[in-house]
Amino acid sequence: MSKLSTQEEKELISFIKDWLKTNGFTQKDLANELSIKSSRTSEIILKMKELYKKGGMFNIAKNLIKIEQKWLNNIKKDYLETKQTPPYNQLDIDSLVNQINQDTSK
Repeated sequence: MSKLSTQEEKELISFIKDWLKTNGFTQKDLANELSIKSSRTSEIILKMKELYKKGGMFNIAKNLIKIEQKWLNNIKKDYLETKQTPPYNQLDIDSLVNQINQDTSK
């Protein structure tokens, strides 16, 4: 594959920053997923260039999609783990009070 043009690099950097912001993640999160040591923009773009050489913009997109899917699955999993049983609503409380009254009247 040919190299990313300067314009493509700028657009890719802008896209990645917007994408991270939209998903609530940081460049450090992305760097961890890309297995690079630094979260600096220059290091991320070097990784993007490497991905580009291996399959063009399609390869970059494919890798970013995998990362986003992993993040979304983790968020979903975290949500399900932290989801608690719902608190009693008024009908439940009324039912419990009625049951207590019945039990104590016997």
